[in-house]
Amino acid sequence: MADKRLGVGFIGSGFNARFHIESWRGVRDADVLGVFSPNKQHAEDAAALARRRDVGNAKAYDSIAAMIADPTIDAIWLCGPNQARIENIEEIADAVTSGKGKLKGIACEKPLARTVAEAKKVAKLIESAGINHGYLENQVFAPHVSRGRELIWARGAALTGRPYLARAAEEHSGPHMPWFWRGNLQGGGVLNDMMCHSVEVVRYLLTKPGSPRSSIRPVKITAHIASLKWTRPEYIERLSQTMGKDVDYSKHPSEDFASATIEYEAEDGSTLIGEVTTSWSFVGAGLRLSAELLGPEYSMSWNTLESGLKLFFGREVTGEAGEDLVEKQNAETGLMPVVPDEAAMYGYEAENRHFTTAFLHGETPALTFDDGVEVMEILMTSYMSAEAERTLPFRPEGLDEFVPAVAKGEWRP
Repeated sequence: MADKRLGVGFIGSGFNARFHIESWRGVRDADVLGVFSPNKQHAEDAAALARRRDVGNAKAYDSIAAMIADPTIDAIWLCGPNQARIENIEEIADAVTSGKGKLKGIACEKPLARTVAEAKKVAKLIESAGINHGYLENQVFAPHVSRGRELIWARGAALTGRPYLARAAEEHSGPHMPWFWRGNLQGGGVLNDMMCHSVEVVRYLLTKPGSPRSSIRPVKITAHIASLKWTRPEYIERLSQTMGKDVDYSKHPSEDFASATIEYEAEDGSTLIGEVTTSWSFVGAGLRLSAELLGPEYSMSWNTLESGLKLFFGREVTGEAGEDLVEKQNAETGLMPVVPDEAAMYGYEAENRHFTTAFLHGETPALTFDDGVEVMEILMTSYMSAEAERTLPFRPEGLDEFVPAVAKGEWRP
């Protein structure tokens, strides 16, 4: 039995951190006690949200080191922007190795970094500091995904053979914050931002429950990237107006669509296929997460916009735009799907319960930084494939040193 509750500190105070805080109402044995952000007011606001939601007596800290030095903080949830990942990890590792504080664990949001080299550095720093680590990938903890996988393998696969094809997609109309749109900061475009979700989902679905992820081996990858919407003149101007002058897609575009086919080899030598698609150019009610798993005599499917609840608003129902029905909501009238509890539907609640339990008991989580490194290797191989316009073996030569043309500001759709 764990001897106490887990005191959690957040690095980051934006959209993602707030999703985690909202989910904490479904987490036992842990409290949100701290928030650090370079913007002190943002940290104060996120801490106030935690207090309002009654998920912990959180306060804002002036530095990461100061938060770790507080003996009430047992674990860190790293939810800051990609471009700050190395700096944040270095400060965490230094605070622990220098004796300023102790941590039972660190959980890092996806993607683990922006390149394979950065991801391996992140993993090495945390392992050298002796900190238990977890890779936050909420979609594999989504109830529909985890339960569907359990049933498919227990019934369909057990009787007729393992599944052989998995598909996953994350699609919406574009990110909230300017840094996501800047390849030099984020590390790429939609592929780096969101395909990390879909890659892990297909790998999870194709892996037999109880077996390690390494039981299926990536063999080759074929990928494609494109800018379908946001490099059109009217949308370049819209981006500049909404995100500021530093986001200029006429000069430094990022891909808003990406797809990849990943061929795996199973333990018995059989071929497995993972198809992943992601988009910032999706037109629909809002964020759509979807997945499929197919085998010899069975299939499963998941679509978050098929939520079971719909509302209709006629033309006379007008008001300010918001996201009270679904994340990345694109309309306020008409027939609209509603996701009543997004934090639970998207897997944040179950994810945070899992990592809390693992850190409290000193156990290795289901997903670690090692998984984050392999996902980054798949993403960077996908960029390499898209740039070369051909199928590549996994892992291709030069993978560790590779930086996507989008991240270097050299990509022209």
